[in-house]
Amino acid sequence: MRVQAVLFDGFDPLDVLGPLEVLYAGGHATGGALTVELVSAEGPREVPSGLEGISLTAAAKLDPARADLVLLPGAAGATEQRDPDDDSIPARLGRTLRTELPRLLGEALARPGVTVASVCGGSLLLAMAGLIQDRPATGHHAALDGMAGLGVRTVAARVVDDGDLVTGGGVTSGLDLSLYLLERGFGPRVAHAVEQLFAYERRGVVWSDTGGEPVAI
Repeated sequence: MRVQAVLFDGFDPLDVLGPLEVLYAGGHATGGALTVELVSAEGPREVPSGLEGISLTAAAKLDPARADLVLLPGAAGATEQRDPDDDSIPARLGRTLRTELPRLLGEALARPGVTVASVCGGSLLLAMAGLIQDRPATGHHAALDGMAGLGVRTVAARVVDDGDLVTGGGVTSGLDLSLYLLERGFGPRVAHAVEQLFAYERRGVVWSDTGGEPVAI
């Protein structure tokens, strides 16, 4: 499995590095069956995060034709937008919409065999790009109302699995998301080995649109 983790200006480092470490460990636990690379919509470059003084290097351009899994983080910054050029999360996500990233993410979602996974505000970015209308998804709790207003079937869950779209909630849910992706792709024994390595127990039930409808409790 080839994983491409997307970087864009203003990304949240923990949205990337949490899942990245889990998936790297999954690569070791599977004898190299899983590989991870950092990418951007523009190609190789140094990408500044939303936290001052922290950046990561994209080694390649996002290429849905080469990826099995595309991991999309959210942004870091203030939660309230003051103007289109500020450093708030909404403004940073809005500027990202003016890059090639939405088109490339659309290609990934349209390509058979590719899964797009998002963490925190990454789900809001997909919603703002109009890529997940009428689909169940989760994201940061503060973004759920905005996502719903953009036509997303929001679910207040830690992780939501909708086949080729798997979404995670707030920042630390990236750990739960990536452990679930390991279990989904390589089985519970691999995921459990990585869970033990990180001394972290996955939280919450993974929601999917299957099974019986619960009666109101």
